[in-house]
Amino acid sequence: MLQRPRRNRKSIAIRNLVRETRLHPEQLILPLFLVDGNGIKQAIPSLPGTFRFSLDHLLIEIEESLKLGIQSFILFPVVDEPLKDKLATYAIDPTNFYLKAAEKIKDRFPEVMLCSDVAMDPYSSDGHDGLVRNGEILNDQTLPILGEMAVAQARAGFDWIGPSDMMDGRIKFIREALDFEGFSETGILSYTAKYASAFYGPFRDALDSAPKEGDKKTYQMDPANRREALIEAELDELEGADVLMVKPALHYLDVISDLKEASTLPIAAYHVSGECAMLTAACANDWLDFETAMPEALTSIHRAGADIILTYFAKDYAKLFQEGKL
Repeated sequence: MLQRPRRNRKSIAIRNLVRETRLHPEQLILPLFLVDGNGIKQAIPSLPGTFRFSLDHLLIEIEESLKLGIQSFILFPVVDEPLKDKLATYAIDPTNFYLKAAEKIKDRFPEVMLCSDVAMDPYSSDGHDGLVRNGEILNDQTLPILGEMAVAQARAGFDWIGPSDMMDGRIKFIREALDFEGFSETGILSYTAKYASAFYGPFRDALDSAPKEGDKKTYQMDPANRREALIEAELDELEGADVLMVKPALHYLDVISDLKEASTLPIAAYHVSGECAMLTAACANDWLDFETAMPEALTSIHRAGADIILTYFAKDYAKLFQEGKL
């Protein structure tokens, strides 16, 4: 045989030389859950290894992550029920602990990339990403609320704004609002193809943000649809997005690949809570080996075309990377 592909698999050194896909910790974004108060590090039962942090513990978590080579973080607020209302007014309240935390994080660690979450659901008494009236999620009436939220977050120091709401036209509205207020250098990480997935359960447990009535299928994408993601990507790019994201990741590798082919913008993918929880559970039962299965999962997302991966396993991956195991 003239062709023997196994020759390029003969040793670790040779396999490293010809490896096609390399994922570095600098390409990972670590999601963090923030609660108001002090001295709080609260485990999330449905997402083992992930916690709700008060700011004092969150700063420690960021410092540890930086030592591992993780430079980017996305922050989600856990808001007490009494602070929620139909208009999500606490989102722009000057006393909002989420906004104050961003200021302190950037003051302590100016080198980090800090991404926000723009949607009504953490602050809404209805638990939906948009404004609800008579059981209907209103698109256009939601946009000014999201615009105000984005400006408040940019003012607090967030480097990227992360609109996760899936309302039509929100990228253009937010881009114009940011530019008008002088935040033309603040980027937008668009949740371009966010599917109405069954794999968000642990995340909603962490934030206690599930809809009080109905579901999110009128604004999040149908998991059966693939070409529709290209429509969303084209619109978001034209409206001023800086990064396009697919969510979830592992179950939508085809969509990640499609967006990578269709756009010259960076492509991100959110390795969501349910996907991580499944792998964690399998490893806890000794059905899989975490140190091999977890990097394989993340590599598959990167190989499909994701330049950036949001994952709860960011620190775990970075530790293995630092130890020379990857």
